[in-house]
Amino acid sequence: MDNEQNTHEAAACSAGAAASGGEPVPDIILASGSPRRKQLLEDAGIAFSVRVSEVDETLEPDLLADPPEAAKKLAERKAGAVVQEVLSENYLGMAAVLGADTMVVLDGEIFGKPVSLSDAKRMLRRLSGRTHEVITAVSLWMVAAPAIEDISVGFRTFVDRSAVTFRCLTDEEIADYLRKGESFDKAGAYAVQGEGASLVERVDGSLDSVIGLPVGRLLDEFPDLFAAR
Repeated sequence: MDNEQNTHEAAACSAGAAASGGEPVPDIILASGSPRRKQLLEDAGIAFSVRVSEVDETLEPDLLADPPEAAKKLAERKAGAVVQEVLSENYLGMAAVLGADTMVVLDGEIFGKPVSLSDAKRMLRRLSGRTHEVITAVSLWMVAAPAIEDISVGFRTFVDRSAVTFRCLTDEEIADYLRKGESFDKAGAYAVQGEGASLVERVDGSLDSVIGLPVGRLLDEFPDLFAAR
């Protein structure tokens, strides 16, 4: 299991356990504007609110060379930014803030969201007939604020990996897919849950993780937190 835990993990775990012990259930906050992550949580029956995190997603060279670590850092930045925003509003209570980041990786190169039509075409040509890795990092931050002067924060981050194999695509198939218009806000220039499914031969691992949030693993990692939902 690929986990990263900070020194306050015990606080995060104890706060999650309290959720099933008669204590107030934490407010679940999704630190993402992704409609795909939102839909995955809704399909799992989890009640939550959304706060879009505005963070710099620029990666330093050392992180570009280490995609799993890069995904973890971005997930932590997104969730951490929302935690800071919530606390700046003098929040009182318990909250669980969920950040995530998904990366498509081939031959050590991170394929982000395409910046142009030609960039999207380049990505799909590279992915054609190959197996690439999809890395989704999830960072969950627990905030306990019984009083304005009494605040504790802890977080835990994990990485989920899946392998996606593309069919061998012709230039015509790539052009036809690009005309559908779903490439431009997707890492790797495709949406496996949409028309992009026709490009994929096989997924080894969690489909939800490829879509953007491994909900099954999230529930396994934090069973007490989500048990009441």
